[in-house]
Amino acid sequence: MTTTVVAATPPVTRRVRAYFAPVNRAAATPSIFDAAQTGAFSLDAPPAPWVDLGWCTGFTRKSGTKVAVVQLGSPAITQSQMRTEVEATVSLQFESWGKLQLALAAGSQQMNLLQTATGAAANGSGGIAATAAPLTPDGTSTATRLSVGAAAATAFSAGDLVAVDVDYSGQTGFVGSGVSAAYVRSSSAVGGDANYVRRVSLNVGRVVAVNEGSIQLAAPLPAGVPTTAMKVSALAGFVDREGGSFFQEWSALFVMQGEQGDRVIFHYPRLQAMQGSAEVVETLVAPLEQMRLAGAFRALPVKDANDGEMVLCFRSYLPGAMRAV
Repeated sequence: MTTTVVAATPPVTRRVRAYFAPVNRAAATPSIFDAAQTGAFSLDAPPAPWVDLGWCTGFTRKSGTKVAVVQLGSPAITQSQMRTEVEATVSLQFESWGKLQLALAAGSQQMNLLQTATGAAANGSGGIAATAAPLTPDGTSTATRLSVGAAAATAFSAGDLVAVDVDYSGQTGFVGSGVSAAYVRSSSAVGGDANYVRRVSLNVGRVVAVNEGSIQLAAPLPAGVPTTAMKVSALAGFVDREGGSFFQEWSALFVMQGEQGDRVIFHYPRLQAMQGSAEVVETLVAPLEQMRLAGAFRALPVKDANDGEMVLCFRSYLPGAMRAV
């Protein structure tokens, strides 16, 4: 029996799905995606450590790479070419709002509005935070259940948002469990605030139940099982600022699923935010308007282990079944 090979066609797609993964900023190690091994993953179940950030619109990638020529002779004749500058940028709009989408579109630190202490002075990114609840030292906490003891648990209710991370204790450099959320130059720069790491941490969750001294979360914490050194702070929401010196950096995948079974994947191992926080407003049915988070990123290079070349992006094409190639 012979199977027929059908003609190759251009990919026909509807939307772009975005997935991001942390970059180890201290070690300068991005998350690498191998399309040869896992390129056919289910769009609803990306392989670890990739996090699904949903559909996005307005996906635009631009190559700023410049090519110059070497000319010799009279009249001058082009003899060879060289790349004089390699650059790439990506811009998009997220179709949903969440902590990670906000962080990516913030440009700089994306902060948590921690519950303030009684009488705290007003501050744009949140006043002095209330005392955090320590996890019990018995190691019974999990990525979805936080053991804080019966007394501390009474301060939390189903529906609360919480940040789970360590105290700030004078450390400098990148801070935040699971994801580098900010860079601390000195203790004095953050006022020695014991809650600073929880203020910037991306290790947040939604409380769905409180019982028997434990807090149940709706989804696993991004940083996984918390250590007993971590504490829990309630928060009201999130805030980011125009300005700041920190650059968000993430590894990213953008997947276009073809209608004929093919797939195009753009893998940027290192993307840094290249603009401040921005939104795009779209009229649904007047006067209702929808706001989309707008992000723009500049690609940074990594070395391809196959040949040592420095590259910014990997574009993979997985042809549909029995398509000619």
